[in-house]
Order: sequence, then structure tokens, then C-alpha cells
Amino acid sequence: MSRPLKVVALSGGTWRPSRTLVLTQALLAELAGHLPVDSHLIELGDIARPLGGALSRQELSAEVEAELQAIEQADLLIVAAPVYRGSYPGLLKHLFDLIDLNALIDTPVLLAATGGSERHALVLDHQLRPLFSFFQAVTLPIGVYATEADFADYQITSEPLKARIRLAAERAAPLFGTQIKPLLKIA
Repeated sequence: MSRPLKVVALSGGTWRPSRTLVLTQALLAELAGHLPVDSHLIELGDIARPLGGALSRQELSAEVEAELQAIEQADLLIVAAPVYRGSYPGLLKHLFDLIDLNALIDTPVLLAATGGSERHALVLDHQLRPLFSFFQAVTLPIGVYATEADFADYQITSEPLKARIRLAAERAAPLFGTQIKPLLKIA
């Protein structure tokens, strides 16, 4: 690519500190290590109140409208969601209810989620993928799921999770005409 890739990363949690935000930032940083990116991070918690009070796009504040436009104009989306009671948050769904129906056609989307245990890992394939299939977006084959056990003091400590983040970035890069050379590990 001759210009930096417009990557919009959406952290779908509303609380801080947030493991979902930490995972989102790690994915964004890893992609930036492999691709020339112009990144934009959206934290759902920052726009939650004005977003939640809007029943239509016409009722949105200029700030929230700008964030929706950033999502619609992204070359690549990273969408990370916390899992609450077996699903992603309703406010995250509400945000996508306001996205133009045709804006995400063929947009690559890297899916990620965090949950309390492994039992919620299927949220990537059973809930997030169908949402983006509706928009005719291209969900990347590898998603990233993390549990509380993968973090200590809101820092990623799990080597398997770090490897999954690297693999997700490595698999995304060729979509944009960049080949990644795996780093040799010296033991």
C-alpha cells in the first residue's frame, strides 16, 4: 500500500480498567509492527452515554457521529468485546445498529473478545461473526479470545495469548499486500 492503512480499533467495554482495552491495544500495536497504519482507537465507554440516548443516527452528537464515520471509512476494523452473561454488550450492538448497512461491505474485521473463562470463547464465531456477516464484512479467519487468567494487573502475561495476537497480525498483513517474515526464535 502506498498510504498507511486506516485501522479503527473498537474496544467494546464500558469499564476501566479494562482487559478488553488492553487486548485491543495489543492487537493494534502488533498490526502496527507489521503494516504501515494510521490507527484510531474508539473506547465504547467514552461515548456510551450519548450513544445510548440516541434512537437514530440523527440524534447523535457530533463526537459520536465522527466515531461512526471512522468505523465506516476504515480499511481494517479491530472489534473487541467483553463477554457479559454469554454475549457481547447490548450497547456495542446498538452502535452497529446505527452503522450504514452498506458501509462495511468487504471491510476486513479482526475479531477479539475477553471473558471470565474459556466457556465464552465461542462468542467470536457464534455471535460476532454473524453480526459482521450481516454487514457483508470479511471477518478474518483467526480471532483472539482471552480470559482473566491471561492477564495480571491488566497486563497480558500469557505467552499463548501473545502468540495468538502475533499470529492474527501475521495472517492479516498479506491481505494488504505485505508479507511477514516470521522471527526466528533462538532457544
